[in-house]
Amino acid sequence: MKWNSKKILLVIGVALAGGALFSFTKGDDRNFQIAKNLDVFNAVFKELDMFYVDTIDPEKVIKYGIDAMLVQTDPYTEYYPEDDNTLKDMTTGKFGGIGSVIRYYTPRKRVAIIEPTEGSPAAEIGLKAGDVIMEVNGKDMVQGSRTPNELSDYVKENLRGEPGTTCILKVDRPTSDSTYVPMEFKITRATIHTNPVPYYGMVKDNVGYIAISTFAIENCSKDIKKALIELKQQGAKSIVLDLRGNGGGLLGEAVNVVNFFVPKGKEIVVTKGKTKQAASTYKTMNEPIDLDIPLAVLVDGATASASEIVSGSLQDLDRAVVVGTRTYGKGLVQVLRELPYNSSMKVTTSKYYIPSGRCIQAIDYAKRNADGSVARTPDSLTNVFHTAAGREVRDGGGIRPDIEVKAEKFPNIMFYLLNDDMIFDYATQYCIKHPQIGEVKDFVITDADYAEFKQMLKKRKFTYDRQSEKSLKNLKEIAEFEGYMEGAKDEFAALEKKLTHNLDHELNRFSKEIKDAIAQEVVQRYYFQRGTVLQRLKDDPDLNKAIETLNNKVEYDKVLAVAK
Repeated sequence: MKWNSKKILLVIGVALAGGALFSFTKGDDRNFQIAKNLDVFNAVFKELDMFYVDTIDPEKVIKYGIDAMLVQTDPYTEYYPEDDNTLKDMTTGKFGGIGSVIRYYTPRKRVAIIEPTEGSPAAEIGLKAGDVIMEVNGKDMVQGSRTPNELSDYVKENLRGEPGTTCILKVDRPTSDSTYVPMEFKITRATIHTNPVPYYGMVKDNVGYIAISTFAIENCSKDIKKALIELKQQGAKSIVLDLRGNGGGLLGEAVNVVNFFVPKGKEIVVTKGKTKQAASTYKTMNEPIDLDIPLAVLVDGATASASEIVSGSLQDLDRAVVVGTRTYGKGLVQVLRELPYNSSMKVTTSKYYIPSGRCIQAIDYAKRNADGSVARTPDSLTNVFHTAAGREVRDGGGIRPDIEVKAEKFPNIMFYLLNDDMIFDYATQYCIKHPQIGEVKDFVITDADYAEFKQMLKKRKFTYDRQSEKSLKNLKEIAEFEGYMEGAKDEFAALEKKLTHNLDHELNRFSKEIKDAIAQEVVQRYYFQRGTVLQRLKDDPDLNKAIETLNNKVEYDKVLAVAK
């Protein structure tokens, strides 16, 4: 059902009528303020609709108003109009479509295929990463006045549809000489399932490994359970759960995964909010799979929400060694609220507390600075809690690993190589020239490949901003303003000479990191997400440290024991 100005005014009018039922007194100021401001909002919209020089779009104007209101809360409280299927897709993990990851492709100002999903109609029909989407069912997917995000959403809406329906897709496919060949595909849409476990297998020394990409899918714990049981059958003597990059999802699924390793009846999560309905206690409901198998959990700065429930509760119960870098710190719980006209709202109703009693929420959105910004809770203001064995853990800043592995620095040049699609485009050309690459374990980007990549950058006149050059420029301006420049000219000249932009120097200095990024992009084209995981595991400090700890019982027990 589409909204029009009369319907919107009717809904607002009903809300105001409901507000009029309150008996306002001087002591009932909050209810009065709510009713007053709804009345003002209603009046503003009516004036705009009646007198503004141009006709306004009611849906768009109201949506902007709602979004602006929600900015005052937190990033997780969101409004979804009736035609927005985002929330359904996130929580079910399935939708009708062709099955491909897409994004805005700057060089063509169009949307391109980034990765066809393994086993999807897009993959089966022969769509490839690098294909630029030109038309969907006769509609030109041109940018026009749309922003890159709006264009991506527009293309996504047109690609999706009921399973069984057909979609005529016209793309421009890149060739070996960097030109494009137009191609047309007739694709039958299907129900697309997101795989929460892109890879699991034995790594080394009888260690089983499970990569878990999300908990935002109903019954995803069943896939994780299947992987765990198969690894044990293959002889796994210890297990690594990889939650790096896992942004979370459904709280119940997280509790189910914890239940695989802890007894039935254990309290895992308590939620507390403003209302009685927001308060809940989540306990393990089933018999565990294995209470004794040594367990390590890999985490990083993108491990959030339900993933922090898994890693944090296993840490609090002294059931696993957590390895990696500090997690994101999202201790907030959202629930879905139905709204009129088939719209809905995801709203934060409570905070969650894991077995030690701590909440790991890192940002207090109720305490905003004058400019509206918010900051993480400083470590000095966090509180000490204790695990089941008595080890100290802290609240207010994510999950701190038991064993911290120093994160590799992300080179500045890498940001520009990725942002300008240089690595993406090189991988496309590489795949055109190499129909097959053999097994992932044997694949490498050779020195000859890297030389070819560098040649491509020079041919395209690739440049990037160096932070050191920007900082030097700012310092010179400050010195000039404060009158120090005259006496420091020689020093500035010498420093400027040392910081001269040298692309070859940077490409050689960070060759390992850049080669790794190219290799992951290339492998993904042949082996999808499974290949990306396998490529990363070939040289993975977090995994290596986890394996080392799991295979050393004395060290493993020492980490989980109280320091004396």
